[in-house]
Amino acid sequence: MWALVEAAQVIPQIHARAREEFRSGKTQSIAFRKEQIAQVGYLVKDNEDRFKDALKRDLGRPPLETEFLEFAQVYNDVAKAYSSVDKWAAPTRAEFDLGVWAMSPKYTAEPKGVVLIISPFNCPIMLSLSPLVGAIAGGNATVIKPSEHAPATCALLVELVPKYLDPDLYRVVTGGIPEAKKICVAPEYVLVPAHLQDAFVDAVKEVYHSFFPDGPETSESFGRIVSEAHTQRIKNLIDDTRGSIVFGGGADMSKKYIAPTLVRDVPRNDSLMREEIFGPVLLVIPVKDVDEAIAFINERDHPLVIHVFSQDKAFQKKVFSRTHSGSAVANDTMLIVGIPGLPMGGTGESGYGYFTGKDMFDQFTHKRASIDTPGW
Repeated sequence: MWALVEAAQVIPQIHARAREEFRSGKTQSIAFRKEQIAQVGYLVKDNEDRFKDALKRDLGRPPLETEFLEFAQVYNDVAKAYSSVDKWAAPTRAEFDLGVWAMSPKYTAEPKGVVLIISPFNCPIMLSLSPLVGAIAGGNATVIKPSEHAPATCALLVELVPKYLDPDLYRVVTGGIPEAKKICVAPEYVLVPAHLQDAFVDAVKEVYHSFFPDGPETSESFGRIVSEAHTQRIKNLIDDTRGSIVFGGGADMSKKYIAPTLVRDVPRNDSLMREEIFGPVLLVIPVKDVDEAIAFINERDHPLVIHVFSQDKAFQKKVFSRTHSGSAVANDTMLIVGIPGLPMGGTGESGYGYFTGKDMFDQFTHKRASIDTPGW
């Protein structure tokens, strides 16, 4: 059993202690919240190199990717929450109504209490600490459960959180729990007009060789799969495909390595379509036209993101208005994750709620309505 696993009897004690501290009223202070929010930023800033090393061990993640995928969003959320929490937490008056204005109708965003953050392994820093910022801004006590599949990063959070934050209000627990679907914004399949499939495949091949002239296996810019078990799972999906592998398909279990893989002519019910791959495998699915592409999307679970690559605004509108997804992105893939002010979250099967900015604060608070009848 992993050495960091918490004894089962300790977790209820941690929850009870967090609830007791929450009920003390300490988190009602906006000044206290701002202090703790700032400490989250210092926790990352003071230990950037250690986090980069941990993610290199856990995921083979290049340092530049860690800066963009992990640090940037946490810093954005820290800065936004620190500067805005006074406004977010202030009472909000209801819309004016002559019949009730004397009752001073308003609502206040109040903390929900003790919240639990369970973060997946794909972005274990950002998906632990950005929600923590929202929970702190909302005035909650928080228990964080990082993914056991990123043990080096988890161990670092276990060490650092009690050093930088109030150890009674904010705790990290460890151990293994089932992690179901892992959702990310990277495209998994491309729907392309059948008559353009050859041209698209040739373009991808050209970019692939420009990225990895000496091959991806020795590249410092190419990450690794989180575990040998997930590596084997992805390899099995590739081996069972009825599509045509254009390049890649190889694997090294001991190195947790899956080669970047492009598969064309993928059937609708292929092995690679059974579940989220969560690896460097891109599927090319030829379709007759945009209507067939829209029907294909709508036959499946709502995705976190739908990407459309076209400068035709009418084409974009047609796809986005007739489908459902957490986000709608035209002519880009990853940047939407890091754009301040935009809510980030799924819909339906791809998740619910948001984990950025003011929208994240709203997730961790309850709008408590109140009136005061004069002359009672």
